[in-house]
Amino acid sequence: MKVLYDTILKAKYTGRPNRFVVTLDLNGESVLAHLPNPGRMWELLFTGVTMYIVPHDKPDAKTKYRVVGIERDGVVIMLDTNYSNDVAQHLIENKLIPGWEEWRVVRREYTVKLHGTSSRFDLLLTNDKGDEFLLEVKSCTLFSKTGAMFPDAITERGRKHLLHLKELQNEGYHTGVLFLVQWDRAQWFLPDYHTDLEFARTFKEVAPSLDWKAVAVAWDETFTMPTVTRECSYPSSILDTEAHDSGVYVMVMHLDHDLDLEIGSKGMMHFKAGYYMYVGSAKANLTKRIERHKRKRKKMHWHLDYFRGHCEMIAGLPIRTSLDDAECTLADAVRGVAEWDVPKFGSSDCDCKSHLFGMTDNPIHNQSFMNVIENYRMNMLDELVNS
Repeated sequence: MKVLYDTILKAKYTGRPNRFVVTLDLNGESVLAHLPNPGRMWELLFTGVTMYIVPHDKPDAKTKYRVVGIERDGVVIMLDTNYSNDVAQHLIENKLIPGWEEWRVVRREYTVKLHGTSSRFDLLLTNDKGDEFLLEVKSCTLFSKTGAMFPDAITERGRKHLLHLKELQNEGYHTGVLFLVQWDRAQWFLPDYHTDLEFARTFKEVAPSLDWKAVAVAWDETFTMPTVTRECSYPSSILDTEAHDSGVYVMVMHLDHDLDLEIGSKGMMHFKAGYYMYVGSAKANLTKRIERHKRKRKKMHWHLDYFRGHCEMIAGLPIRTSLDDAECTLADAVRGVAEWDVPKFGSSDCDCKSHLFGMTDNPIHNQSFMNVIENYRMNMLDELVNS
């Protein structure tokens, strides 16, 4: 089996100054490491988790080390997207992908011209009949207990790529996508309609036309080539019921000073410095509702409108769901991980104590809070998948 790295070290994650750099504790020393994966990975990057790093192979690199993997619940996960094509080629050539045993790789980064436009694909496959198969390879690092989703950030480029694959298929090419799910417990796969609804809608449209698969792979600490645990199922019916622009959301904000503020008819309210999580819902136009909350200048309507102008917006987290009582149950779940709440804020039309909750540190980096988001976005789908 091919070993991808000569020297692998373990370190503890401490922070992420930017998309491509993390800070680590390596045997008591604070070091910087290049992160060759631009995904958000909010569900993985928590203080103290184990990361796998290697000495940087470029002598003029700005960081001394490069990240190759991370642990979640004791499971080793590959993060180095530089090797995705190598992994895909290994799995294909060793006939480890169910249904693709006839194919073999003949070229990497293969370019095709169509209607005057050139497109480059990760792998060109062929079989004994001389057929050609244009394949794109994607690394998936967004997963829950038994599910996986892609992408973990909005990707208009990825959406257009899907449409291009379908166009080539219509022109007579054999095209497809291989999603390498870096989580050996994954049993099902869906496009992430919570994060990127347009990508999900496009995927739903083109998936029947493409030859695509999502396979769960298993790694160990040596980072030799992985094995395939299973081909993930595709419960497409969930997209029919859940992938709509409606549901609930959590707005994450930061207030850097104590504040006494008049909130509409509720009068003066006190807000102490810290991070805030506001839970709301939208029966339609969920995307526009979140974008409205992000803006500071607008007509005052909701309680949050008064508060928003005094704090920094960190993130808006949509949860697209058909559950009728999701707003109040989500508020209760967030309250369970928060350090305080603002009484009756945003809950005038329900029996909840509040819909605005606070904590000292950024909840995006708090595992308990992100577990709540994961539960509502993915783990709750398990029952639908198995029904």
